[in-house]
Amino acid sequence: MSTTIALIALVLYLIFYFVYGKNLQTKLCRSHEAPDAPSKRLSDGVDYVPTSKYVLFGHHFASIAGAGPITGPAIAVVWGWLPGLLWVWFGNIFVGAIHDYLALVASVRYDGRSVQYVAQDLMGKKAGKSFGWFILFLCILVVAAFGDIVAGQFAGGGGEVASTFFLFCAAAIVLGVLMYRTKLGIGVSTLIGIALLIGAFAVGSKYGIKASKEAWFGVIFIYVVIASAMPVNILLQPRDYLNSFLLYFGLLVGGAAAIISFQGFDAIPAATTFSAPAIGGHPSPFWPTIPLVIACGALSGFHALVASGTSSKQLRDEKDALFVGYGAMLTEGFLSTLVVISIAGFGLLAYPDSAALLKAPAIPRFTTSFGAMVNKALPFISKDFMTLFAAIWVSSFALTTLDTTNRLGRYIIGELALPLKEKNSGAYNIFANKWLASVIMAFMGVGLAYTGGYSLLWPAFSGANQLIASIVMVTVALWVKKKMNEKYTNLILIPAILLWITVTVGIIWYTVVVVPDLFVDMAKTRSVITGVVVGLINVIMLILNFITMIEFLKNFKGKGAVVPENA
Repeated sequence: MSTTIALIALVLYLIFYFVYGKNLQTKLCRSHEAPDAPSKRLSDGVDYVPTSKYVLFGHHFASIAGAGPITGPAIAVVWGWLPGLLWVWFGNIFVGAIHDYLALVASVRYDGRSVQYVAQDLMGKKAGKSFGWFILFLCILVVAAFGDIVAGQFAGGGGEVASTFFLFCAAAIVLGVLMYRTKLGIGVSTLIGIALLIGAFAVGSKYGIKASKEAWFGVIFIYVVIASAMPVNILLQPRDYLNSFLLYFGLLVGGAAAIISFQGFDAIPAATTFSAPAIGGHPSPFWPTIPLVIACGALSGFHALVASGTSSKQLRDEKDALFVGYGAMLTEGFLSTLVVISIAGFGLLAYPDSAALLKAPAIPRFTTSFGAMVNKALPFISKDFMTLFAAIWVSSFALTTLDTTNRLGRYIIGELALPLKEKNSGAYNIFANKWLASVIMAFMGVGLAYTGGYSLLWPAFSGANQLIASIVMVTVALWVKKKMNEKYTNLILIPAILLWITVTVGIIWYTVVVVPDLFVDMAKTRSVITGVVVGLINVIMLILNFITMIEFLKNFKGKGAVVPENA
Protein backbone atom coordinates (compact mmCIF):
# COMPACT_ATOMS: atom_id res chain seq x y z
CA MET A 1 0.00 0.00 0.00
CA SER A 2 2.81 2.44 0.81
CA THR A 3 4.30 1.88 -2.64
CA THR A 4 0.98 2.36 -4.43
CA ILE A 5 0.09 5.58 -2.61
CA ALA A 6 3.55 7.12 -3.11
CA LEU A 7 3.56 6.31 -6.85
CA ILE A 8 0.02 7.64 -7.36
CA ALA A 9 1.02 10.91 -5.70
CA LEU A 10 4.16 11.27 -7.82
CA VAL A 11 2.30 10.60 -11.07
CA LEU A 12 -0.52 13.00 -10.18
CA TYR A 13 1.80 15.84 -9.30
CA LEU A 14 4.08 15.41 -12.31
CA ILE A 15 1.15 15.31 -14.73
CA PHE A 16 -0.51 18.40 -13.26
CA TYR A 17 2.77 20.36 -13.16
CA PHE A 18 3.71 19.72 -16.78
CA VAL A 19 0.18 19.91 -18.22
CA TYR A 20 -2.10 22.01 -16.02
CA GLY A 21 0.57 24.32 -14.64
CA LYS A 22 2.29 24.88 -17.96
CA ASN A 23 -1.04 25.80 -19.55
CA LEU A 24 -1.66 28.39 -16.85
CA GLN A 25 1.79 29.83 -17.46
CA THR A 26 1.62 30.03 -21.25
CA LYS A 27 -2.10 30.58 -21.98
CA LEU A 28 -3.46 32.49 -18.99
CA CYS A 29 -0.46 34.43 -17.64
CA ARG A 30 1.56 34.47 -20.88
CA SER A 31 4.69 34.87 -18.76
CA HIS A 32 6.97 34.56 -21.79
CA GLU A 33 5.73 38.04 -22.81
CA ALA A 34 5.97 39.60 -19.34
CA PRO A 35 8.20 42.65 -18.67
CA ASP A 36 11.20 42.57 -16.35
CA ALA A 37 10.37 41.39 -12.84
CA PRO A 38 10.20 44.00 -10.03
CA SER A 39 13.30 42.44 -8.41
CA LYS A 40 15.30 43.89 -11.31
CA ARG A 41 13.41 47.14 -11.87
CA LEU A 42 13.15 48.03 -8.16
CA SER A 43 16.28 46.32 -6.82
CA ASP A 44 17.26 47.76 -3.41
CA GLY A 45 19.51 45.07 -1.92
CA VAL A 46 17.16 44.54 1.05
CA ASP A 47 13.75 43.27 -0.07
CA TYR A 48 13.96 43.49 -3.88
CA VAL A 49 16.82 41.13 -4.72
CA PRO A 50 16.98 39.15 -8.04
CA THR A 51 17.49 35.54 -6.99
CA SER A 52 18.20 32.22 -8.69
CA LYS A 53 15.00 30.20 -8.91
CA TYR A 54 16.72 27.29 -7.18
CA VAL A 55 17.76 29.43 -4.22
CA LEU A 56 14.35 31.10 -4.13
CA PHE A 57 12.56 27.75 -4.29
CA GLY A 58 14.33 26.72 -1.08
CA HIS A 59 13.46 29.98 0.66
CA HIS A 60 9.87 29.95 -0.59
CA PHE A 61 9.23 26.30 0.26
CA ALA A 62 10.77 26.54 3.71
CA SER A 63 8.72 29.67 4.40
CA ILE A 64 5.37 28.26 3.28
CA ALA A 65 5.83 24.78 4.75
CA GLY A 66 6.86 25.20 8.36
CA ALA A 67 5.28 22.45 10.39
CA GLY A 68 1.99 22.79 8.50
CA PRO A 69 2.17 19.95 5.94
CA ILE A 70 3.31 17.64 8.75
CA THR A 71 1.18 18.64 11.74
CA GLY A 72 -2.15 18.76 9.90
CA PRO A 73 -2.03 15.31 8.26
CA ALA A 74 -0.59 13.83 11.48
CA ILE A 75 -3.66 15.10 13.37
CA ALA A 76 -6.12 14.14 10.61
CA VAL A 77 -5.29 10.41 10.79
CA VAL A 78 -7.87 10.22 13.61
CA TRP A 79 -10.42 10.18 10.74
CA GLY A 80 -8.42 7.35 9.14
CA TRP A 81 -5.66 7.61 6.56
CA LEU A 82 -7.92 7.94 3.48
CA PRO A 83 -10.10 11.04 4.21
CA GLY A 84 -7.16 13.29 5.02
CA LEU A 85 -5.13 11.98 2.08
CA LEU A 86 -7.96 12.66 -0.37
CA TRP A 87 -8.33 16.19 0.99
CA VAL A 88 -4.57 16.75 0.56
CA TRP A 89 -4.63 15.57 -3.06
CA PHE A 90 -7.85 17.33 -4.06
CA GLY A 91 -7.05 20.59 -2.28
CA ASN A 92 -3.43 20.60 -3.43
CA ILE A 93 -4.17 20.10 -7.13
CA PHE A 94 -7.41 22.03 -7.65
CA VAL A 95 -6.99 24.85 -5.13
CA GLY A 96 -3.59 25.10 -3.46
CA ALA A 97 -1.26 25.02 -6.49
CA ILE A 98 -3.44 27.40 -8.54
CA HIS A 99 -3.82 29.72 -5.53
CA ASP A 100 -0.06 29.88 -4.86
CA TYR A 101 0.97 30.32 -8.47
CA LEU A 102 -1.54 33.02 -9.44
CA ALA A 103 -1.05 34.94 -6.18
CA LEU A 104 2.68 35.07 -6.96
CA VAL A 105 2.18 36.18 -10.56
CA ALA A 106 -0.45 38.77 -9.61
CA SER A 107 1.94 40.27 -7.06
CA VAL A 108 4.72 40.39 -9.66
CA ARG A 109 2.37 42.23 -12.03
CA TYR A 110 1.69 44.70 -9.17
CA ASP A 111 5.43 45.41 -8.65
CA GLY A 112 5.79 42.95 -5.79
CA ARG A 113 3.04 44.52 -3.70
CA SER A 114 1.03 42.49 -1.20
CA VAL A 115 -2.10 40.55 -2.04
CA GLN A 116 -3.90 43.06 0.18
CA TYR A 117 -2.93 45.82 -2.25
CA VAL A 118 -4.23 43.73 -5.15
CA ALA A 119 -7.55 43.21 -3.34
CA GLN A 120 -7.85 46.93 -2.65
CA ASP A 121 -7.14 47.84 -6.27
CA LEU A 122 -9.77 45.39 -7.53
CA MET A 123 -12.46 45.70 -4.83
CA GLY A 124 -11.95 49.09 -3.19
CA LYS A 125 -10.57 50.49 0.06
CA LYS A 126 -13.07 48.76 2.34
CA ALA A 127 -12.05 45.34 1.06
CA GLY A 128 -8.38 46.34 1.21
CA LYS A 129 -8.63 47.37 4.86
CA SER A 130 -10.55 44.22 5.77
CA PHE A 131 -7.92 42.14 4.00
CA GLY A 132 -5.17 43.95 5.89
CA TRP A 133 -6.69 43.04 9.24
CA PHE A 134 -7.20 39.46 8.01
CA ILE A 135 -3.50 39.23 7.30
CA LEU A 136 -2.49 40.74 10.65
CA PHE A 137 -4.67 38.29 12.59
CA LEU A 138 -3.36 35.37 10.57
CA CYS A 139 0.26 36.43 11.16
CA ILE A 140 -0.38 36.63 14.91
CA LEU A 141 -1.92 33.13 14.93
CA VAL A 142 0.89 31.70 12.76
CA VAL A 143 3.58 33.02 15.10
CA ALA A 144 1.59 31.73 18.08
CA ALA A 145 0.91 28.23 16.73
CA PHE A 146 4.37 27.65 15.27
CA GLY A 147 6.08 29.32 18.23
CA ASP A 148 4.39 26.81 20.53
CA ILE A 149 5.53 23.92 18.32
CA VAL A 150 9.15 25.11 18.21
CA ALA A 151 9.35 25.84 21.95
CA GLY A 152 8.02 22.35 22.66
CA GLN A 153 10.51 20.75 20.27
CA PHE A 154 13.43 22.71 21.73
CA ALA A 155 12.46 21.85 25.32
CA GLY A 156 12.03 18.14 24.54
CA GLY A 157 14.70 15.48 24.88
CA GLY A 158 18.24 16.57 25.56
CA GLY A 159 18.11 19.84 23.63
CA GLU A 160 19.70 18.41 20.47
CA VAL A 161 17.07 19.98 18.21
CA ALA A 162 17.80 23.47 19.57
CA SER A 163 21.60 23.24 19.39
CA THR A 164 21.51 21.81 15.87
CA PHE A 165 19.21 24.56 14.66
CA PHE A 166 21.37 27.41 15.95
CA LEU A 167 24.50 25.83 14.51
CA PHE A 168 22.51 25.54 11.30
CA CYS A 169 21.80 29.30 11.40
CA ALA A 170 25.51 30.02 11.88
CA ALA A 171 26.26 27.85 8.84
CA ALA A 172 23.64 29.77 6.84
CA ILE A 173 25.22 33.14 7.68
CA VAL A 174 28.60 31.84 6.52
CA LEU A 175 26.98 30.55 3.32
CA GLY A 176 25.38 33.96 2.73
CA VAL A 177 28.78 35.67 3.00
CA LEU A 178 30.29 33.15 0.58
CA MET A 179 27.47 33.48 -1.97
CA TYR A 180 27.04 37.25 -1.97
CA ARG A 181 30.38 38.72 -0.84
CA THR A 182 32.99 36.46 -2.40
CA LYS A 183 33.77 35.24 -5.91
CA LEU A 184 33.45 31.55 -5.06
CA GLY A 185 30.17 31.21 -6.97
CA ILE A 186 27.01 29.40 -5.95
CA GLY A 187 28.38 25.90 -6.68
CA VAL A 188 31.44 26.00 -4.40
CA SER A 189 29.55 28.01 -1.78
CA THR A 190 26.79 25.40 -1.75
CA LEU A 191 29.25 22.55 -1.19
CA ILE A 192 30.78 24.40 1.75
CA GLY A 193 27.30 25.17 3.10
CA ILE A 194 26.26 21.51 2.92
CA ALA A 195 29.48 20.50 4.72
CA LEU A 196 28.68 23.01 7.47
CA LEU A 197 25.12 21.67 7.63
CA ILE A 198 26.39 18.13 8.14
CA GLY A 199 28.73 19.48 10.81
CA ALA A 200 25.82 21.17 12.56
CA PHE A 201 24.01 17.83 12.75
CA ALA A 202 27.13 16.02 13.99
CA VAL A 203 27.89 18.53 16.75
CA GLY A 204 24.31 19.41 17.66
CA SER A 205 23.29 15.78 18.12
CA LYS A 206 25.99 15.39 20.79
CA TYR A 207 25.79 18.70 22.61
CA GLY A 208 22.22 19.70 23.38
CA ILE A 209 21.06 22.99 24.90
CA LYS A 210 18.66 22.31 27.76
CA ALA A 211 16.12 24.90 28.86
CA SER A 212 12.45 25.09 29.85
CA LYS A 213 9.73 25.72 27.33
CA GLU A 214 9.08 29.11 28.90
CA ALA A 215 12.76 30.08 28.47
CA TRP A 216 12.66 29.04 24.82
CA PHE A 217 9.73 31.39 24.24
CA GLY A 218 12.05 34.25 25.22
CA VAL A 219 14.79 33.04 22.88
CA ILE A 220 12.30 32.61 20.04
CA PHE A 221 11.02 36.15 20.61
CA ILE A 222 14.54 37.62 20.27
CA TYR A 223 15.33 35.41 17.28
CA VAL A 224 12.26 36.32 15.21
CA VAL A 225 12.69 40.05 15.87
CA ILE A 226 16.30 40.02 14.65
CA ALA A 227 15.78 37.58 11.78
CA SER A 228 12.71 39.37 10.41
CA ALA A 229 14.29 42.84 10.43
CA MET A 230 17.67 42.10 8.84
CA PRO A 231 18.19 42.02 5.03
CA VAL A 232 16.94 38.79 3.43
CA ASN A 233 20.30 37.85 1.93
CA ILE A 234 22.09 37.72 5.31
CA LEU A 235 20.13 34.91 7.00
CA LEU A 236 16.75 34.27 5.37
CA GLN A 237 17.84 33.35 1.84
CA PRO A 238 20.95 31.26 2.66
CA ARG A 239 19.27 29.52 5.60
CA ASP A 240 16.24 28.60 3.54
CA TYR A 241 18.49 27.53 0.68
CA LEU A 242 20.21 25.12 3.10
CA ASN A 243 16.78 24.15 4.40
CA SER A 244 15.94 23.02 0.89
CA PHE A 245 18.65 20.37 1.16
CA LEU A 246 16.99 19.08 4.33
CA LEU A 247 13.83 18.92 2.26
CA TYR A 248 15.51 17.12 -0.64
CA PHE A 249 17.16 14.59 1.65
CA GLY A 250 13.95 13.99 3.62
CA LEU A 251 11.83 13.61 0.49
CA LEU A 252 14.44 11.41 -1.19
CA VAL A 253 14.93 8.92 1.63
CA GLY A 254 11.28 9.13 2.70
CA GLY A 255 9.98 8.71 -0.83
CA ALA A 256 12.41 5.87 -1.53
CA ALA A 257 11.45 4.14 1.72
CA ALA A 258 7.75 4.44 0.96
CA ILE A 259 8.16 3.13 -2.60
CA ILE A 260 10.42 0.14 -1.92
CA SER A 261 8.90 -0.97 1.39
CA PHE A 262 5.60 -2.40 0.01
CA GLN A 263 4.22 -1.86 3.52
CA GLY A 264 0.56 -2.35 4.30
CA PHE A 265 -1.39 0.26 6.26
CA ASP A 266 -1.91 -1.69 9.47
CA ALA A 267 -1.49 1.06 12.05
CA ILE A 268 -4.47 3.20 11.04
CA PRO A 269 -7.73 2.08 9.34
CA ALA A 270 -8.74 3.67 6.04
CA ALA A 271 -11.61 5.44 7.83
CA THR A 272 -12.67 5.56 11.46
CA THR A 273 -15.72 7.73 12.02
CA PHE A 274 -17.16 10.85 10.44
CA SER A 275 -16.88 12.74 13.74
CA ALA A 276 -13.48 11.87 15.17
CA PRO A 277 -11.78 13.68 18.10
CA ALA A 278 -9.60 15.85 15.87
CA ILE A 279 -9.95 19.31 17.43
CA GLY A 280 -9.19 19.60 21.13
CA GLY A 281 -10.42 16.05 21.68
CA HIS A 282 -13.91 17.21 20.65
CA PRO A 283 -15.94 15.10 18.17
CA SER A 284 -15.22 16.92 14.91
CA PRO A 285 -17.24 16.20 11.73
CA PHE A 286 -14.95 15.74 8.73
CA TRP A 287 -16.98 18.35 6.88
CA PRO A 288 -16.73 21.23 7.53
CA THR A 289 -13.84 20.92 10.01
CA ILE A 290 -11.18 19.29 7.82
CA PRO A 291 -9.75 22.67 6.71
CA LEU A 292 -9.38 23.55 10.41
CA VAL A 293 -6.95 20.64 10.73
CA ILE A 294 -5.08 20.23 7.43
CA ALA A 295 -3.45 23.45 6.31
CA CYS A 296 -0.48 23.98 3.99
CA GLY A 297 -0.31 20.43 2.63
CA ALA A 298 -3.62 20.93 0.84
CA LEU A 299 -3.95 24.71 0.54
CA SER A 300 -2.98 27.75 2.54
CA GLY A 301 -3.73 31.46 2.47
CA PHE A 302 -0.41 32.07 4.21
CA HIS A 303 1.32 30.95 1.02
CA ALA A 304 -0.15 33.96 -0.78
CA LEU A 305 1.29 36.23 1.90
CA VAL A 306 4.74 34.72 1.41
CA ALA A 307 4.38 34.80 -2.38
CA SER A 308 3.33 38.46 -2.44
CA GLY A 309 5.30 39.54 0.62
CA THR A 310 8.80 38.25 -0.07
CA SER A 311 9.03 35.83 -3.02
CA SER A 312 7.57 38.19 -5.65
CA LYS A 313 10.26 40.72 -4.72
CA GLN A 314 13.01 38.16 -5.30
CA LEU A 315 11.69 36.41 -8.43
CA ARG A 316 14.33 36.97 -11.14
CA ASP A 317 11.95 36.29 -14.04
CA GLU A 318 8.18 35.80 -14.09
CA LYS A 319 8.64 32.46 -15.88
CA ASP A 320 10.30 31.19 -12.67
CA ALA A 321 6.96 31.58 -10.85
CA LEU A 322 5.75 28.18 -12.06
CA PHE A 323 8.75 26.39 -10.56
CA VAL A 324 8.75 28.43 -7.34
CA GLY A 325 5.02 28.84 -6.67
CA TYR A 326 3.22 25.95 -8.37
CA GLY A 327 6.11 23.50 -7.91
CA ALA A 328 6.61 24.25 -4.22
CA MET A 329 2.91 23.68 -3.51
CA LEU A 330 2.90 20.29 -5.23
CA THR A 331 6.09 19.35 -3.37
CA GLU A 332 4.38 20.23 -0.12
CA GLY A 333 1.49 17.96 -1.05
CA PHE A 334 3.92 15.08 -1.60
CA LEU A 335 5.45 15.77 1.82
CA SER A 336 1.99 15.53 3.41
CA THR A 337 1.45 12.27 1.53
CA LEU A 338 4.65 10.88 3.08
CA VAL A 339 3.39 11.91 6.52
CA VAL A 340 0.23 9.84 6.04
CA ILE A 341 2.22 6.89 4.65
CA SER A 342 4.72 6.90 7.52
CA ILE A 343 2.07 6.97 10.26
CA ALA A 344 -0.45 4.59 8.65
CA GLY A 345 2.15 2.11 7.49
CA PHE A 346 4.90 2.28 10.08
CA GLY A 347 3.36 3.74 13.23
CA LEU A 348 3.20 0.34 14.96
CA LEU A 349 6.99 0.06 14.66
CA ALA A 350 7.22 3.12 16.93
CA TYR A 351 4.19 2.59 19.20
CA PRO A 352 2.81 -0.58 20.84
CA ASP A 353 -0.69 -0.29 19.37
CA SER A 354 -3.00 1.95 17.37
CA ALA A 355 -4.53 3.49 20.48
CA ALA A 356 -1.13 4.62 21.77
CA LEU A 357 -0.24 5.94 18.30
CA LEU A 358 -3.39 8.06 18.08
CA LYS A 359 -2.90 9.41 21.62
CA ALA A 360 0.66 10.59 20.89
CA PRO A 361 1.21 14.30 20.07
CA ALA A 362 1.12 15.00 16.34
CA ILE A 363 4.80 15.89 15.83
CA PRO A 364 6.29 12.88 17.70
CA ARG A 365 3.68 10.72 15.97
CA PHE A 366 5.27 11.71 12.67
CA THR A 367 8.96 11.87 13.63
CA THR A 368 9.07 8.42 15.25
CA SER A 369 7.01 6.83 12.46
CA PHE A 370 9.18 8.48 9.80
CA GLY A 371 12.34 7.21 11.49
CA ALA A 372 10.87 3.70 11.63
CA MET A 373 9.82 3.83 7.95
CA VAL A 374 13.25 4.86 6.67
CA ASN A 375 15.07 2.39 8.93
CA LYS A 376 12.91 -0.56 7.85
CA ALA A 377 13.30 0.11 4.13
CA LEU A 378 16.90 1.34 4.36
CA PRO A 379 18.35 -0.48 7.41
CA PHE A 380 21.80 1.07 6.97
CA ILE A 381 20.25 4.40 8.13
CA SER A 382 19.77 4.58 11.90
CA LYS A 383 16.22 4.88 13.18
CA ASP A 384 17.37 7.26 15.95
CA PHE A 385 19.20 9.48 13.45
CA MET A 386 16.17 9.72 11.14
CA THR A 387 13.88 10.47 14.09
CA LEU A 388 16.22 13.31 15.13
CA PHE A 389 16.49 14.44 11.51
CA ALA A 390 12.69 14.57 11.22
CA ALA A 391 12.44 16.60 14.45
CA ILE A 392 15.05 19.10 13.26
CA TRP A 393 13.38 19.17 9.85
CA VAL A 394 10.08 20.20 11.46
CA SER A 395 11.68 22.75 13.80
CA SER A 396 13.85 24.33 11.10
CA PHE A 397 10.91 24.79 8.76
CA ALA A 398 8.70 26.04 11.59
CA LEU A 399 11.26 28.66 12.61
CA THR A 400 11.62 29.71 8.98
CA THR A 401 7.87 30.27 8.90
CA LEU A 402 8.10 32.19 12.18
CA ASP A 403 10.61 34.81 11.02
CA THR A 404 9.05 35.06 7.55
CA THR A 405 5.65 35.63 9.17
CA ASN A 406 7.09 38.23 11.51
CA ARG A 407 8.58 40.00 8.48
CA LEU A 408 5.18 39.91 6.72
CA GLY A 409 3.55 41.11 9.95
CA ARG A 410 5.78 44.19 10.12
CA TYR A 411 4.94 44.95 6.49
CA ILE A 412 1.22 44.84 7.18
CA ILE A 413 1.53 46.87 10.41
CA GLY A 414 3.22 49.59 8.36
CA GLU A 415 0.49 49.44 5.71
CA LEU A 416 -2.34 49.57 8.25
CA ALA A 417 -0.66 52.58 9.91
CA LEU A 418 -0.57 54.62 6.67
CA PRO A 419 -3.68 56.69 7.61
CA LEU A 420 -1.66 58.02 10.58
CA LYS A 421 1.08 59.41 8.34
CA GLU A 422 -0.57 62.82 7.96
CA LYS A 423 -2.61 62.87 11.19
CA ASN A 424 0.07 61.69 13.63
CA SER A 425 3.49 61.29 12.04
CA GLY A 426 5.11 60.29 15.34
CA ALA A 427 2.80 57.31 15.80
CA TYR A 428 3.21 56.36 12.15
CA ASN A 429 7.00 56.39 12.44
CA ILE A 430 6.77 53.93 15.34
CA PHE A 431 4.67 51.45 13.39
CA ALA A 432 6.68 51.96 10.18
CA ASN A 433 10.04 51.38 11.86
CA LYS A 434 11.10 47.85 10.91
CA TRP A 435 12.62 47.06 14.32
CA LEU A 436 9.73 48.40 16.38
CA ALA A 437 7.16 46.79 14.08
CA SER A 438 9.04 43.47 14.38
CA VAL A 439 8.95 43.74 18.19
CA ILE A 440 5.21 44.50 18.17
CA MET A 441 4.48 41.55 15.91
CA ALA A 442 6.66 39.12 17.89
CA PHE A 443 5.20 40.30 21.20
CA MET A 444 1.64 39.60 20.06
CA GLY A 445 2.39 36.21 18.49
CA VAL A 446 4.90 34.75 20.96
CA GLY A 447 2.94 36.22 23.85
CA LEU A 448 -0.18 34.36 22.69
CA ALA A 449 1.86 31.16 22.36
CA TYR A 450 3.22 31.63 25.90
CA THR A 451 -0.30 31.61 27.32
CA GLY A 452 -0.63 28.01 26.10
CA GLY A 453 -3.65 26.22 24.71
CA TYR A 454 -2.20 24.49 21.64
CA SER A 455 -5.49 22.65 21.10
CA LEU A 456 -7.01 26.08 20.46
CA LEU A 457 -4.12 27.64 18.57
CA TRP A 458 -3.72 25.11 15.76
CA PRO A 459 -7.35 25.04 14.50
CA ALA A 460 -7.58 28.82 14.99
CA PHE A 461 -4.48 29.36 12.85
CA SER A 462 -5.62 26.81 10.28
CA GLY A 463 -9.14 28.23 10.04
CA ALA A 464 -7.86 31.78 9.57
CA ASN A 465 -5.36 30.42 7.08
CA GLN A 466 -7.93 28.69 4.90
CA LEU A 467 -10.37 31.58 5.15
CA ILE A 468 -7.73 33.89 3.71
CA ALA A 469 -7.04 31.28 1.00
CA SER A 470 -10.67 31.51 -0.11
CA ILE A 471 -10.53 35.33 -0.10
CA VAL A 472 -7.26 35.27 -2.07
CA MET A 473 -8.86 32.90 -4.58
CA VAL A 474 -11.84 35.20 -5.19
CA THR A 475 -9.42 38.14 -5.46
CA VAL A 476 -7.35 36.25 -8.02
CA ALA A 477 -10.54 35.26 -9.88
CA LEU A 478 -11.45 38.95 -10.09
CA TRP A 479 -7.91 39.79 -11.26
CA VAL A 480 -8.14 37.13 -13.97
CA LYS A 481 -11.52 38.42 -15.09
CA LYS A 482 -10.61 42.12 -15.13
CA LYS A 483 -6.94 42.10 -16.09
CA MET A 484 -6.12 38.79 -17.74
CA ASN A 485 -8.64 36.57 -19.57
CA GLU A 486 -12.27 36.19 -18.50
CA LYS A 487 -12.61 32.67 -19.91
CA TYR A 488 -10.41 31.32 -17.08
CA THR A 489 -12.41 32.98 -14.27
CA ASN A 490 -14.57 30.00 -13.27
CA LEU A 491 -11.49 27.78 -13.06
CA ILE A 492 -10.56 29.79 -9.97
CA LEU A 493 -13.93 31.06 -8.78
CA ILE A 494 -15.77 27.73 -8.38
CA PRO A 495 -13.24 26.09 -6.01
CA ALA A 496 -12.90 29.44 -4.21
CA ILE A 497 -16.63 29.60 -3.42
CA LEU A 498 -16.76 25.95 -2.33
CA LEU A 499 -13.76 26.54 -0.07
CA TRP A 500 -15.24 29.75 1.33
CA ILE A 501 -18.49 28.02 2.29
CA THR A 502 -16.64 25.10 3.91
CA VAL A 503 -14.24 27.24 5.94
CA THR A 504 -16.86 29.78 7.01
CA VAL A 505 -19.16 27.06 8.32
CA GLY A 506 -16.17 25.34 9.95
CA ILE A 507 -15.08 28.48 11.82
CA ILE A 508 -18.62 29.14 13.00
CA TRP A 509 -18.83 25.55 14.30
CA TYR A 510 -15.43 25.89 16.00
CA THR A 511 -16.31 29.23 17.64
CA VAL A 512 -19.75 28.14 18.84
CA VAL A 513 -19.07 24.50 19.81
CA VAL A 514 -15.39 23.97 20.61
CA VAL A 515 -14.12 27.21 22.16
CA PRO A 516 -16.75 27.38 24.95
CA ASP A 517 -16.19 23.71 25.88
CA LEU A 518 -12.44 24.16 26.14
CA PHE A 519 -12.89 27.10 28.53
CA VAL A 520 -13.98 24.65 31.22
CA ASP A 521 -10.64 22.81 31.07
CA MET A 522 -8.60 25.99 30.80
CA ALA A 523 -10.33 28.08 33.46
CA LYS A 524 -7.62 27.45 36.06
CA THR A 525 -4.64 28.09 33.76
CA ARG A 526 -3.24 30.96 31.74
CA SER A 527 -4.60 29.20 28.64
CA VAL A 528 -7.93 30.91 29.22
CA ILE A 529 -6.27 34.06 27.80
CA THR A 530 -5.67 32.17 24.57
CA GLY A 531 -9.32 31.15 24.46
CA VAL A 532 -10.55 34.71 24.92
CA VAL A 533 -8.18 36.13 22.29
CA VAL A 534 -8.87 33.34 19.78
CA GLY A 535 -12.62 33.68 20.26
CA LEU A 536 -12.49 37.43 19.65
CA ILE A 537 -10.25 37.02 16.60
CA ASN A 538 -12.64 34.46 15.13
CA VAL A 539 -15.67 36.71 15.58
CA ILE A 540 -13.89 39.72 14.08
CA MET A 541 -12.59 37.65 11.16
CA LEU A 542 -16.06 36.31 10.40
CA ILE A 543 -17.41 39.88 10.26
CA LEU A 544 -14.55 40.98 8.01
CA ASN A 545 -15.10 37.84 5.94
CA PHE A 546 -18.67 38.79 5.05
CA ILE A 547 -17.73 42.43 4.42
CA THR A 548 -15.03 41.34 1.96
CA MET A 549 -17.31 38.93 0.14
CA ILE A 550 -19.98 41.63 -0.23
CA GLU A 551 -17.39 43.95 -1.75
CA PHE A 552 -16.28 41.15 -4.08
CA LEU A 553 -19.83 40.54 -5.30
CA LYS A 554 -20.31 44.28 -5.91
CA ASN A 555 -17.25 44.36 -8.15
CA PHE A 556 -17.82 41.06 -9.90
CA LYS A 557 -19.97 42.55 -12.63
CA GLY A 558 -19.58 43.53 -16.23
CA LYS A 559 -17.48 42.23 -19.05
CA GLY A 560 -13.97 41.14 -18.27
CA ALA A 561 -10.70 41.11 -20.18
CA VAL A 562 -10.43 38.75 -23.12
CA VAL A 563 -7.04 37.90 -24.59
CA PRO A 564 -6.99 35.81 -27.80
CA GLU A 565 -5.12 32.53 -27.42
CA ASN A 566 -2.86 33.34 -30.37
CA ALA A 567 -2.27 36.99 -29.47
